[in-house]
Amino acid sequence: MANSTKHPKGLYVLFLTEMWERFSYYGMRAMFVLYMIKCLTLSKEDAASIYGSYTGLVYLTPLIGGYLADRYWGKRRSILLGSLVMALGQFLMFVSACNYSSASAPLIMFIGLGALILGNGLFKPNISSMVGDLYERSDNRRDAAYSIFYMGVNVGAMIAPLWCGFISNGDSPEGFKWSFLSAAIGMVIGGLLFYFLKNRYLLSPDGKPLGTKPVRDNTKQQSGTSKSLIAWGAAIGISLFALFYQAGSDIIGAIIYSVSITVPIIILLDRSLTPLERKRIGVIYAITFFVIFFWAAYEQSGASLTFFANDQTDRNIFGWEMPASYFQSFNAVFIVLLVPVFNFIWKILGKHGLEPAATMKQAIGLALLALGYLIIAKGVDGIAPEVKVSIMWLTSLYFIHTLGELCLEPIGLSIVNKLSPARYSSLLMAVWMLSSATANKFAGLLSTLYPENGVPKSLLGCEIASTSDFFMIFVYMGFAAAIILALLSRRLERLM
Repeated sequence: MANSTKHPKGLYVLFLTEMWERFSYYGMRAMFVLYMIKCLTLSKEDAASIYGSYTGLVYLTPLIGGYLADRYWGKRRSILLGSLVMALGQFLMFVSACNYSSASAPLIMFIGLGALILGNGLFKPNISSMVGDLYERSDNRRDAAYSIFYMGVNVGAMIAPLWCGFISNGDSPEGFKWSFLSAAIGMVIGGLLFYFLKNRYLLSPDGKPLGTKPVRDNTKQQSGTSKSLIAWGAAIGISLFALFYQAGSDIIGAIIYSVSITVPIIILLDRSLTPLERKRIGVIYAITFFVIFFWAAYEQSGASLTFFANDQTDRNIFGWEMPASYFQSFNAVFIVLLVPVFNFIWKILGKHGLEPAATMKQAIGLALLALGYLIIAKGVDGIAPEVKVSIMWLTSLYFIHTLGELCLEPIGLSIVNKLSPARYSSLLMAVWMLSSATANKFAGLLSTLYPENGVPKSLLGCEIASTSDFFMIFVYMGFAAAIILALLSRRLERLM
């Protein structure tokens, strides 16, 4: 076990690459819903639905990127190609915004979204799994490395909405194009940093290059196993797609939900897995299931919470009206400030034998998420839709959600990397991201329930007549998931 507290320089290469990729993603995302409403004149319900489909597919395609990297291309090549394709997608968003009044603007936007979805699939699972590859399996620095890497994610997420909100002239229709262009430039910078620094710094603990083209096993037995798994996967996937589609899901939703169930089943059907590996993969699946509920509520920041910030929040600060998109940087600011604090707290608790188990930390994260929504739901209860409330309500929500996120996401990344068999490292990281795919699609669906123009919505026979009613959905969902995970925590820890 490594005793040094100093991290390899390759971690900071990955930190910077991911920082710029997240700048690109969150810079575009901060403006996406507002662009559809203000420039393409879509309704909030339609904009929320498109947003959910886009963000859901962004986290679905890592399955493709993880598979290609593990079997054929290697992680380096996948990351570089993903960077290039995402830069192209952001540039197409810029072209769409330059001509937003033309009939071709929506089509160009959808082509750009397609490129972003594909590029992210190649990029995301491979850079995340490469962080763990810098360390030995028993290295005690691995959890801290993922926290540092996660800070890079949030430095980019912090800067992007601030910069893009500023350069878009207060979220004006004429200014969105500059936000999308900034996102494209950020992606190019990230890709160039990775290209020029990868050979020097991205090395395994024994000094070998990381992420190169994998050595393939071309035996007939492996080929037969792969064909059998593909056949089983196709049968299960088609059946689930038909089931979800008939149940009322749109095509994209049916694809996301069916794939999110099929791929984990296919992996477990691999007969080369040992019983111990199956148990550990089972733990990965369990925590992946529970984080769906976290992200479905958390990702309201890009849709319904942006509507709330734009319509019902008093953003006037000493005569200056803060752009609604700025709120999307609040969470990232809090994360950058609080990551060192959390690392210190866990370290102190660990010394005294009081540190919660990893899965219990995640249960705490879910409870904090629900608490954030409970506070804002009570704060706006009984307030008319046209009345604007203090900025402190949303600020409090984002602060509490940040506390929850720091209990959940870095811990989850570390668990997946620790428990994954080496031959499935990128693919299982992609399975972890499937929780975000399902959650983001679900988040978009839930965002369509946000009350608009005083017209109430309905969910399971319950009327949602106010923003307070809407926020209570996430209170019930978060607390229920937290309680169940807490009850299962000890059993999951034994399986790990």
